[in-house]
Amino acid sequence: MSNNSDTHLSALRLIAFSIAGLAIGGVQTAVVIYLPAFYAQRFGLGLGLVGAIFMVCRLWNAFSDPIIGLLSDRTRSRFGQRKPWVAGGGILLAVAIWMIFMPPAQISGVYLTIGLLALYLGVSAFSTPLYAWAGSLSPEYHQRTRNQTYLQTVVSLGLVTMVAIPLTMGQLGVTDLARQIAGMGWASIAPLVIGLPILWLFFHERPAPEAKRHLGLGPAIRLLATDRVVLRVIGSDFFVSLGQGFRGSLLIFFVTAYMQLPLKAMLIIPLIQYGFGVFASPIWLQISRRLGKHRTLIAAEITQIVINLGLLLLSPGQLWPLIGLTVAQGLSQGSGNLMLRSIVSDVADQERLKTGKDHSGLLFSIFNVTINAAMALSVGIALPLVGLFGFLPGKPNSAGALSSLQWIIAVGPAIGHALSALLIVRFPLDEAKHAEIVRELASQGLAAEDMPTAPPAQAGLEAAN
Repeated sequence: MSNNSDTHLSALRLIAFSIAGLAIGGVQTAVVIYLPAFYAQRFGLGLGLVGAIFMVCRLWNAFSDPIIGLLSDRTRSRFGQRKPWVAGGGILLAVAIWMIFMPPAQISGVYLTIGLLALYLGVSAFSTPLYAWAGSLSPEYHQRTRNQTYLQTVVSLGLVTMVAIPLTMGQLGVTDLARQIAGMGWASIAPLVIGLPILWLFFHERPAPEAKRHLGLGPAIRLLATDRVVLRVIGSDFFVSLGQGFRGSLLIFFVTAYMQLPLKAMLIIPLIQYGFGVFASPIWLQISRRLGKHRTLIAAEITQIVINLGLLLLSPGQLWPLIGLTVAQGLSQGSGNLMLRSIVSDVADQERLKTGKDHSGLLFSIFNVTINAAMALSVGIALPLVGLFGFLPGKPNSAGALSSLQWIIAVGPAIGHALSALLIVRFPLDEAKHAEIVRELASQGLAAEDMPTAPPAQAGLEAAN
């Protein structure tokens, strides 16, 4: 950085800041797609026990996230506000990855429970402060979206990595599932080993402004729960995640049963979606510069509605039209989530003006709670719904049951994305309103600090770009 007022980070520095985020996307993908089946099959724990353990640990994650967000908001140290949490959470995450992705030959349900609890706690303690830190890198409206774009793009690369590893290892003749899972683990540990020292050495935080008062977890949540702007953002994110989870929970049935495509197509479709998803955040960043964040979010959700309803046009065996819709899905992947995570930093400024307290960590943690709730609810609605219309997984189905599956996977997510967009119509916190908030914060001595002066060791990173 050339001076303290320069809050426009170079592309190289934003990439360096985001490297550790590869682990976020990698771990989240593996936990959903690969690990439950691995532990149920490899160690004979049974689907019921493994499902119960994963459910309890996800509920633990929903409980721990707000606590970590609030504690990180209240942290004051000579190293900064978010950095100690990012470093400590990242180290815990690396240890937990080693436990879960590279387990010993014989394990019990207790081992899996302890390892998963540590994994979820590590993800929370690392990712929630990291997203909040990215939002505070700059107080400027559009620059915040740019900062989150780089982080979200790297997280998307983590998703691609986890899907590509088993395919690549299989092509190389490594078909043992345990070795493939271990490969995923090392691929998630590596970015932490590289990225955490970069964050610690090359990115410094200025001391956060002193709060007028500190709130406990209950009062803080009640305060946020009564703010209509906050509720609209959280509700919008809930419905975005509900739509995504609804589609994801039925996709394998749609591809194999309705589209009548081979199972290997189910391995390729996510790779195509996540691969093109890497380009989604930069595309929607440019759109947001023209439309503003909330209008871009509405446009993104309308795009998702059209793509999902496009599934109604597909007939069995039409692989290439499905691939075309998958590419479109990838290019809009996470667009709503990106805009909401950029908006929440602006909302945090508004909350700081009202209360004198930085709630950004708590706000980002509540996102994780809504995602967990939406994902759980989407499965709880989608699977029984298709069953109600007579669909039977892995068995011959009637034309009516298959048609119902097609309509449910198309219309269900479309409804979620429509509700997400409706909540943001006429959203009051636009660029002009945010500028007023920043000026008022400055007049009260509560403005977000400018970016820190880079220590001498950072000169190489800056000069390179």
